[in-house]
Order: sequence, then structure tokens, then C-alpha cells
Amino acid sequence: MSYKSVFNSANSVSGKVASLPATDTVNLAGGQAYSLSAKQAVAQFAVTGTFNGTYYASANDQLNSIKALLAGVEPEFIAKLAVYSRKSAHMKDMPAFLLASLSTRDINLFKKVFPLVIDNGKMLRNFVQIMRSGTAGRKSLGSAPKKAIKAWVDSRSDEQLFNDSVGNDPSLVDVIKMVHVKAGTPSREALFKYLMGFEGSKTLEFLPKIVKEFEAFKSDVVLVDGAMPPDKISFEMLTALPLTDLHWKKIATDAKWHMTRMNINTFARHGVFSDPAMVDMVATRLKDKKSIAHARVFPYQLFAAYTQTGGDEDSVTTTTSIPLKVRNALQDALEISTENVPSFNGKKVAIGVDISGSMHCAITGNRGTATSKIKANDVAALFAACLLKANADNCDVYQFDTTCKPLTTLNAKDSLITNLTKISFEGGGTDCASTLALLNRKSDKSDIVIIVSDYESWAQLSQSAAWQGNPKATQMAVEWTKFKARNPNAKLICLDLVPHTTTQVNAQKDVLCVGGFSDQVFDVIKSFVDADGNDPDFFVKTIEESVKF
Repeated sequence: MSYKSVFNSANSVSGKVASLPATDTVNLAGGQAYSLSAKQAVAQFAVTGTFNGTYYASANDQLNSIKALLAGVEPEFIAKLAVYSRKSAHMKDMPAFLLASLSTRDINLFKKVFPLVIDNGKMLRNFVQIMRSGTAGRKSLGSAPKKAIKAWVDSRSDEQLFNDSVGNDPSLVDVIKMVHVKAGTPSREALFKYLMGFEGSKTLEFLPKIVKEFEAFKSDVVLVDGAMPPDKISFEMLTALPLTDLHWKKIATDAKWHMTRMNINTFARHGVFSDPAMVDMVATRLKDKKSIAHARVFPYQLFAAYTQTGGDEDSVTTTTSIPLKVRNALQDALEISTENVPSFNGKKVAIGVDISGSMHCAITGNRGTATSKIKANDVAALFAACLLKANADNCDVYQFDTTCKPLTTLNAKDSLITNLTKISFEGGGTDCASTLALLNRKSDKSDIVIIVSDYESWAQLSQSAAWQGNPKATQMAVEWTKFKARNPNAKLICLDLVPHTTTQVNAQKDVLCVGGFSDQVFDVIKSFVDADGNDPDFFVKTIEESVKF
């Protein structure tokens, strides 16, 4: 999200900056801040919000904030945002919530985007759960949502529906009963009876082939040594069965690249890695350049896998440890994935990484026992390490909390994990202006300044000399004006990793405020840097222009 209003002047006169707009709000940490527009703020929530508690805000706080924001946004933008949140930011709960909210605002738009947002059974169950909870404004599904669900179910093949049937609260069966889906073919009728547990349904003549094969395998798995699970069966369908190590090796052998990345611990628990040949096979698959390119995997996904498999010293590994060769393969894959990270064609880059206390919250929020081990500061450090590697000869990295310091020991040729460890650190308070202040003291000539933070800045000194007659502006806005006066073509990128409604630099050209911790943020930043003239609402416009329906 970039910003609309411009500074009254970008010139520096007698060492003083021109008059700046006063702040109009405070952030969650109590510091002075500028409000994002409704569109900017709701876009920020759409790509970072997980409805889990963060350092400063509870899940209910987030829910109430986004509900209030949606009231000030037109339905067409909500529709596009729901699609973008799902397809580009790869979110789960947020796009389902946006879709549910749209159902109360514009039924025609709701119908258009429903199949774009609801792309699997999990998303369908999320949507129905949200609708029934009443949080989106209604507790019943309503006729139009019911019709949309029926059409979605009818559009799925028998094989897809069978694999979609994994999961509860609600289950697929609950949804089918709720909206009164009617079977249109003998096989669909047999499948519905099977899923609903009707007596004798396991032997129905018209059961889909995949169900018959699954039932046969369930019988054979206990009785027949070497019986193998059927092809195309969902991995989740098999996990409750008494599978042998041989079965798990077959599952691992047949797994696609993404499934392999996501289930390394599961394979370890079930003895897959007791066979050296399987270790070699999985390791070779993980670091295969063609597979990585085809999967369009970005560093965050591989870092998550590396962390979850005990790749970092603080991790608690599974009961069966992950072989070193597999962990090394993940690290190799992480390095390869940086080929998808943009370089800026020789432009000089300065990156400020927030290491303050609030950055040590889980990146996806507090989820109890399911809370991610990956913290916001880990993602910020990874982001910086990736850009350092992609822009090796022209990139400087800084750490900041209430002060800022350059990281002079970083080597772009070192591994991402090595540099990430050096960048990530546990600090104290937050002053988002400190990086720009240091750059100004150095008379730095960077073309691009990137600040990665949660933007809960509060430690700025309103009486400091840096404010020079602007006690109502944020210090970051003051420092950026000074920097811009010296570097008129420079661009500032504010990457926010946590859902918020405020910013530290007021709206203006050549400032991009973008939210997100998924890998889509690299594409947005690259487009912003490459653009000759930047619209002050660049991120909002990106969403609006990238989604067609």
C-alpha cells in the first residue's frame, strides 16, 4: 500500500525540513502514526491477517478491525481482495471471511468469485464455518450461498469430492446435508450414501472406482502383506489406517515435490528414512532445480520446512530424527529458491530489519499448541538475507530497535541460514526512523530503502533535534523527507509483517507500504521498483488490476 498525499516540499532549507502533515492517530504501541485509508488497511489485513493473537492485538481485535474497515470499502474491491488473498497471498481464513462478508453486500459479485476463492474442500469448510458463526453478519447460509455451494459440489468429480471429505467442523457431509445437494448420477448417489455411512454402502455397484479401491485396500492392509494404497488417493485419507513402513515408503515415493516438503516429519515418524535409498531419493527430489522452478517455491516455504524438521538448533525434532542429508537438501533447495528473488539491476539497496521485542511473536499469530515456531523477526531476517544474496554487490543490511547499526559481518556469498542467524536478534523498543536517521548521518546515496517491521514504533523522541519544528509528524516521515531531498529518485518500501491500520510515513509518491509474509511480496516490490512513475496507491492498484473476473 503506498500513499496519496505528498509533502508540501521535498527541499531542505538551512538544515531544516519543510512542514510535514501532522499524525492523526496512535498505533497499538501508543506511538504517533498516520492512518491508512480503508482500502490500504483492509488490503494489509488480507495478506497478513490470520485471526490469531499477535504481540499487540487479540484475534477479536483483528476481527473487529477488519469488520469496521470493510464497511468503508466498495464490494468490488472486497471481491478482488478475496481472490488476491487466496490466489496470491495463499491465505486460508481471511479470503473465506472476505467472501462471507461479500455475501451480505453484493450477491452477484459473490457468485462470480466464489469458485475462485473456494478451490478445495478445506476452503469450503472454512467458508461454511464462518458463515454459521455469525461473524460475517449472518448466521444462516442464505439462498445464494447455498446455490453457490451446490454448484461447487456439482462441479467436482467423484474423485475430488472423495478426497475433499477429509476434515470436520463442519465435515463435507455436514455441508452436503446443510444445503441439500442432490446427486445427479448413480455414482454420485452411491458416493453420498457412502460418505454418510448408509448401511451396505461400501458394496454399492455404482461406487466410484477410487472408493472401491480404497475399501479394498483397507481390507487388504491388515491381511495381505505388500498391499499398496491406490493411486490418486488423498494422503490424508490414509493416515488413520494401520499402514506399514512399506506403505509409507510407497507414499513417499509417489509424492509430488510440495507434498514431500510438507511431510518430511511425517515420513520420519513412519520409518521412511530407515532405508538409505529413500533418504537419497527424498534428498535428490528436494534439491532438484527443475522441480523447484516448476513448483515456484520461494524461500519462506523452504525455511519453514527447514525449521520444522529440526534444521535450527532450538527446534524440537520428531521422535525419529531427520537425516542430515535431508536437512542439507532443504538448505540446498533454500539457496536455489533465491533465483526467484528479484535483483534490482545494480541499484543500491539499504535494508533495515526490526529486531524489537514485538517482532518475536509468531508470524501467523498465537495458535496455542499449534503456534508456529517461525517468528516475525525470522521472516524479516530471511527477507533481508534473500535480497542481499540477489543484490550481492549493492546491498547493505541494518538492524534496528531504538537504535540502528550496520551489519558489517554479512557476506552475500554465505548461506541464507548463516546470514539469517546473524541478522535475527532479540532487541528492545521500536524506532522505525532509526535506519533512515543513520543513513542521513552517513549521507547515504541508496536508490532503494526497505524497512521490514511491524511498524509499532513508539520510541521516537518528539523533542529531538531531528524533528526541527515538526513535533506532530513522525520522525520516520521527517527522516525520509531529508533522505529524499538528497536522493530525489529514491524509493522507500515499508514491508509490514503484521496486520495493522497505521503507518509511520504519510501517504506520498515513491513510498510503497506493502503487507505480507508470503512470497507474493517479492513480485509487488519488484514491480514497484521497476515502475517509472509510482501511483501513491500502488499496492491497492496492484490488487485491483491483477484480479479479473
